[in-house]
Amino acid sequence: MDYFFLGDGELVTAFRFAGVQGARVSGPDEAVGAFRKLTENWNETAGAALPDAGFGSEGCRVLIVTEEVADWLGGVLTEWQLRGRYPLVVEIPGLSGRLPGRKTLVDSIREAIGIHV
Repeated sequence: MDYFFLGDGELVTAFRFAGVQGARVSGPDEAVGAFRKLTENWNETAGAALPDAGFGSEGCRVLIVTEEVADWLGGVLTEWQLRGRYPLVVEIPGLSGRLPGRKTLVDSIREAIGIHV
């Protein structure tokens, strides 16, 4: 398993149709708990797996989360990303669209290189 998804139930189902396993989280406590389970047994060669989800020894290299879940994770997610370790975390908009105040990837790139077309 290279990818894993954390988000609302509808998107978990959609990702499963695409072959990506996931877990439904509906609040900050569930999000932090699932994230900690995913990252606590990290292994450089196998990746990370949710121990009680029955995924075996396959590892997660990319964690996909909705923007809402990323907000719930807050400092826990920031701390993990600053370590520069796998799984890499990718944020996507949820079913209700982009959260107010969030930049798109294109906006971030334009800001970084200073080019606005």
